Amino acid sequence: MKFEIRNYHITDLSSLYKICLLTANNGGDSTSFLEDPDLVGHLFAAPYAIFEPNLCFILSKDSIPSGYILGTRDSMQFYEKCEKKWFPELRKRYPLPDDKDESIQANFIRHLHQKQKVVDGLDNYPAHLHIDILPIAQGKGYGRKLIETILNQLQTLNVQGVHLIVSNDNQNAVGFYQQVGFQELKKLGEYIVFGKGL
Repeated sequence: MKFEIRNYHITDLSSLYKICLLTANNGGDSTSFLEDPDLVGHLFAAPYAIFEPNLCFILSKDSIPSGYILGTRDSMQFYEKCEKKWFPELRKRYPLPDDKDESIQANFIRHLHQKQKVVDGLDNYPAHLHIDILPIAQGKGYGRKLIETILNQLQTLNVQGVHLIVSNDNQNAVGFYQQVGFQELKKLGEYIVFGKGL
């Protein structure tokens, strides 16, 4: 069993969608909660691979992708690009659900229809990232190595800091980010914003 971290390649795109789907329910499988399995990948994986592939890294097991870390060096520019080139078509495909619909899918679609913007007070942390690892590759230290890989890349791009947002319900992730040196910056309802200077 051989694990390795490598640069993203365009042939990995379908694997990004799959891994995102299998980890989108607070780290667990969201397949049974979604009518369209591509929805979460459209939101949280593909735009990074398409717009900033140099900040996408793949964790593979025996050459098969089993995790990833994705990011952007400038969150504001990234969201602006998504608003122009990515979200409009998706918003046509996924109309807003009924107000009474509280399903996971409905909440993801509402997220899609909100204009994405940078959280206030993060001027020193312009970059952000997403990391997802399948259970088969968890608990082996590769999460930390993926974080180190993207932080090193951000440093070479002269980025001064990075942030991420995690659900307070995902306590495994909260503990992990604290272990790898991220500090809690603020709370946003049920979410926590973590940041790390570079």
